[in-house]
Amino acid sequence: MSALLMDLRRNRLMMSYLIVGGLILLILVAGGVLSDRFLTWRNVTNVLQQLIVLGLVSLGQTFVVLMGGIDLAIGSLVSAVTVFLANFLDWRPDLVWLAVPLALAAAAAVGAVNGILTVVLRVHPLIVTLGMSSVIFGGTLMYRKEPGGSIPRALEDIAYRNVGGIPVSAIVLVVVFAIAGLWLQRTRAGRNIYFVGGDAEAARLNGLAVGRITVMAYALSGLCAGIAGLFLTARTGVGDPRIGAALTLQSITPVVVGGTILAGGRGGVFGTFLGVLLVTMLNSLLNFVGVSSYYQWIIQGVIIIVAVGFHTVRRT
Repeated sequence: MSALLMDLRRNRLMMSYLIVGGLILLILVAGGVLSDRFLTWRNVTNVLQQLIVLGLVSLGQTFVVLMGGIDLAIGSLVSAVTVFLANFLDWRPDLVWLAVPLALAAAAAVGAVNGILTVVLRVHPLIVTLGMSSVIFGGTLMYRKEPGGSIPRALEDIAYRNVGGIPVSAIVLVVVFAIAGLWLQRTRAGRNIYFVGGDAEAARLNGLAVGRITVMAYALSGLCAGIAGLFLTARTGVGDPRIGAALTLQSITPVVVGGTILAGGRGGVFGTFLGVLLVTMLNSLLNFVGVSSYYQWIIQGVIIIVAVGFHTVRRT
């Protein structure tokens, strides 16, 4: 019976992957027809450079959603990391070796606090992370209301350096997703996230430390947001207290489009990676045909509703 269920789940996931792959192919064809510049290597490189920030926040969101939670503090945390890095390095540009680990550790700690509050208070993570998002956003604005600060040239290179014509950031993203996928599938700690997401009470009765696994998933989400903030700072060269505002919604879109269900327990990082590719290429195509960013937000919202509705219908 369990083998049958696993086969069914694999088939459903495979169907999600095929649908997203087909949509990516459709965008490529549409882009080639609508613009003679869409399929040029210059635009391909540009799309690859844009993958890193959305990819990292979506990866963090995947850990949490697989466990049956959600992290709405991602966008504010990314903004706070950019402000911290740009202002710290504007003050002491020689202390990059200290600023980066501090920022990443603080981001992971914020994520862990989200997990601890969710476990201890037994409040839905939507409420906890929404409250944390407001705290971080308000605190960041109290420190800096406008974009500012600066970073050393060496840090900018991580956003724009290429190897063999391929952006280093894209290579980093592929490696990180591969490691995350192997960790989730091949290690006990990774598989425990699926167990908790599938049935937290059953996981607890089987001796799993559900609270510790929950805190770990949120800490990973915070760490991913911190690394995304690092790359965003390297790309823009400044700290902006509002730059991550749209990333919270954007981080959910690739997750649900890639087949990870919001109830938890099913999905994976491969689907999320395909979702990141789809959303990034769709945004690029919409920019080429002159669609306003406001309409792009509407389109992303519609994509989430359709994807969630699609997966819900298939489960029933």
